[in-house]
Amino acid sequence: MVAQVTVAARIGLIACLLSVLAAPAWADTVRVKDLGRFLGWRENALVGYGIVTGLAGSGDSPASAVTRDAVKNVLSRMGANISPDEVHSRNVAVVMVTAVLPPSAHMGDRIDATVSSVGDARSLVGGTLLMTPLMGPDQQTYALAQGTLVVGGYRFDAQQNRQQKNYPTSGVLAGGATIETPASSSLVNRDGELTFVLQDADATTAERIKDGINTSFGRRVARVTDAATVTIDARNVGSDTYAFVSQIENVSVTPDARAVIVVNERAGTVVAGGGVQISSVVVSQGDIKVSVSQDNDAGQPYTSEYGYGRGLYVASKKIETTQGQDAVVRLPNTTVADLVQALTQAHVDTRGIISILQSIKAAGALHADIVVQ
Repeated sequence: MVAQVTVAARIGLIACLLSVLAAPAWADTVRVKDLGRFLGWRENALVGYGIVTGLAGSGDSPASAVTRDAVKNVLSRMGANISPDEVHSRNVAVVMVTAVLPPSAHMGDRIDATVSSVGDARSLVGGTLLMTPLMGPDQQTYALAQGTLVVGGYRFDAQQNRQQKNYPTSGVLAGGATIETPASSSLVNRDGELTFVLQDADATTAERIKDGINTSFGRRVARVTDAATVTIDARNVGSDTYAFVSQIENVSVTPDARAVIVVNERAGTVVAGGGVQISSVVVSQGDIKVSVSQDNDAGQPYTSEYGYGRGLYVASKKIETTQGQDAVVRLPNTTVADLVQALTQAHVDTRGIISILQSIKAAGALHADIVVQ
């Protein structure tokens, strides 16, 4: 009895969610800023190669030639002349350091860095990263990283026993990298134009963005290049480029949304986007029968100068779901939300609902994309 209540409650929650999500998505407006980015405004990856010291015997083993050479090179720069064969410490580890350079960065700004082991170190807990240059794809140094690692885990070995939590061979330097070379993004190209790139290519949304920008400025400054690109004329902006960009970013538009149903078969959940419609179809699965039909009701005929014309017809759709002999539900329209509610009343579990939706899609009666996670 408890299991039945739990399943029914879960299906009822899904039906309620679908009823809310079935409202047309196009009713909401969003800022242009939330629909994409300007070409040229991007982050850049940084990477470096360094050494972590201060480990309590959990670093790279003496068999690691890379670690011995790295320690030898560091000590040589400090004035100590030793050979790699003289390095036998397990308190050091060779690591790779990665960070992300923001689109606009000034000298002295601090950014986060991630440190991960390259050799056979067991743990980086308690370690300190020595000064490590972080380079971009052009091999130029943009930041220097140094500091104490924060590792969200541990590993302890004693007498062939091991205790480990998470992955202690990687850690984070919160604000541990300092920008040494300033970086800035150029938004305006040589022709004096801005290019806005949509996150999801859609011709209708691109046209609405163009219309919204032109309306905001009171003149034709934007044009659609393709389904993912809107080009904006910035030749008359002068030095107020970022004020111009800010005005564009805050233009409100109504993006076009395609109908999507997201199915998570492992968790047994179904989430539908707005405006998901089902055409006339009949699906039978075991003792479950789903019927979607359409009736045309005659309306008042219109009058023309040549006499009476053809009457109007009003389409009335309904869903019938039957399981066994007595479970019959009739609904006035044909959306995914209504179908799920009908199946819920027929005591169909979530996996059965997923299977029925996939069958209706295969029959060409479900006008939405099904994304299976």
